[in-house]
Amino acid sequence: MNKKIILLIEDNPDDVELTVRAFRKGNVVNEIVVASDGAEALDYLFGSGKYSGRDMSIMPEVILLDLKLPKVDGIEVLRRIRADERTSLLPVVILTTSKEENDVMNSYKSGANSYIRKPVDFKQFLNAVSQLGLYWLVLNEPPPKKI
Repeated sequence: MNKKIILLIEDNPDDVELTVRAFRKGNVVNEIVVASDGAEALDYLFGSGKYSGRDMSIMPEVILLDLKLPKVDGIEVLRRIRADERTSLLPVVILTTSKEENDVMNSYKSGANSYIRKPVDFKQFLNAVSQLGLYWLVLNEPPPKKI
């Protein structure tokens, strides 16, 4: 069975709760793995630190990445994802409150697949997350997994 995991990289507990709640209300029942900083996200993706020994054949179907993270910022996480053959093709959606044009440009230059500003209104956020789940988890055709 193909396990479709969502990796949510977010340091704000309120935003984590809001995102998880929005996915559940939008009937997205996939497992959501939460990394609270950039270093933890990289540990998860590359099977190091507290994630050493995890099944590396199971990768997230989509990564939701905040930009303003402690330890390792979102752009650096994205660059490391793109630099490694094991993770280079994973879909990465920037999900942030930043409206800075420089953040948008750096995200795309570093290999982001999409850039979404978090709506302040919960109903708008719920709609955005529902559409995000539908697109990346149902409609999108990912690259074939290596054998």
